[in-house]
Amino acid sequence: MGDISKDINSKFKDQRSKAFLNIKYTANWINSKEVEFFKSYGISPQQYNILRILRGAGTETKVQVVKERMVERAPNVTRLMDKLLEKNLIVRHRCDKDRRVVFVGITDEGLLLLSEVDTQISDLNLLKNLSKEEAKVLSDLLDKIR
Repeated sequence: MGDISKDINSKFKDQRSKAFLNIKYTANWINSKEVEFFKSYGISPQQYNILRILRGAGTETKVQVVKERMVERAPNVTRLMDKLLEKNLIVRHRCDKDRRVVFVGITDEGLLLLSEVDTQISDLNLLKNLSKEEAKVLSDLLDKIR
């Protein structure tokens, strides 16, 4: 089992400081693992998040709604969607009644890719060292922080 003090060869003035840096360090570690995993599918974790949101919506959705639902708020959502569009994983069009509104939807190819990812994502299993009860406690503590 890892220990943040040993991992970064540092001492902390108190447990809150240690916990804070441990959260940041662990978030970065998780992000690196995700980037590595999704690279083999030709997408980023943020693009995966967009595809999941569109699949869950079940119908074309306003870009603004997608932005609001993203786990990791990205200022470059348009660029992320441009790349998904180039790969034919989403469709995008402007609203006829209000040209400022843009709708996006997931394509069959996007759904197929998500299906492939879903079968392999359990291999990522970054929380495998936690019991179900520990995972719940961790989730509750993270909610409490926010």
